[in-house]
Amino acid sequence: MSAVDFIIACGGDGTINEVANGILESSRDAGLGVLPSGTGGDFRRTLGLPANTREAAHRLRTGRTLRADVGRVTYTNHQGETESRYFVGVASAGASTAVIERLKAADAGGLTAGASRLLGGKLGFGIATLQTAMKFQRPLVSVQLDDGEARSLRTLNLCVCNARYFGGGMMIAPDARMNDGLFDVVALGDIDRSTIISRSYKLYRGTHLTTEMVHHRQARRVRLLPESAGEIVRVEADGEIVGRLPATFEIVPAKLNLRCRQSRRARNLRLVRRARRRATPPPPPRRLARRVS
Repeated sequence: MSAVDFIIACGGDGTINEVANGILESSRDAGLGVLPSGTGGDFRRTLGLPANTREAAHRLRTGRTLRADVGRVTYTNHQGETESRYFVGVASAGASTAVIERLKAADAGGLTAGASRLLGGKLGFGIATLQTAMKFQRPLVSVQLDDGEARSLRTLNLCVCNARYFGGGMMIAPDARMNDGLFDVVALGDIDRSTIISRSYKLYRGTHLTTEMVHHRQARRVRLLPESAGEIVRVEADGEIVGRLPATFEIVPAKLNLRCRQSRRARNLRLVRRARRRATPPPPPRRLARRVS
């Protein structure tokens, strides 16, 4: 079979995750490009790609290649077996899995996936998140970062972030970089309902890290365990529910060739050239010589 140099994932975050896993598991050094669609669009936001398909296709041709980190999560799958897979954006445990279920399945009195598409991904995710957060029972989880001491934390949601966006446009990790060799770990603690309602807008602006009961650290390895025996705390990776705790998340530095937007300097040069072309007056029309009989 001939080698493939570049693969384009056309779809949402789940599709991008599947294609990325295929590339990484194959051990081929193929590049990954994204032609976004779907309801979430969180990974395209991190890459700085437009939602418009035509503009995104142009970026695939003119963009630069980033040697990006990826995450690898080892968890207990739905059959009770230990399993591992890669993720490129954000993996999390807690309420996010209930939000995903609410969006994907018809729920009496809840929000269906069809309604999410009708309202738009960002609004659909936002409504589902508020509905879920009002009722979700916060689990008590043991959290260990790198080789540090394990600590108990009652959490609404704990996110292990390689990318910046999550949950249909929430800037959950505003300082995350995909080539720094580190996860940004963001835990939303035991936040009360009134704070959720009054401060939820901060998640979209990326200004929530200074909010009380929000914890932020960086790490290369994260280990999560449920404190209560028999309690099921589910895990999602790039918007797909994969299993449950216990789980270990490890950063894999510089693992994937990823096509992203041009650098700011390259974009500025392109804009300057375009402006010069527009400012240059067209040549005068050629006059036809009169035929003399």
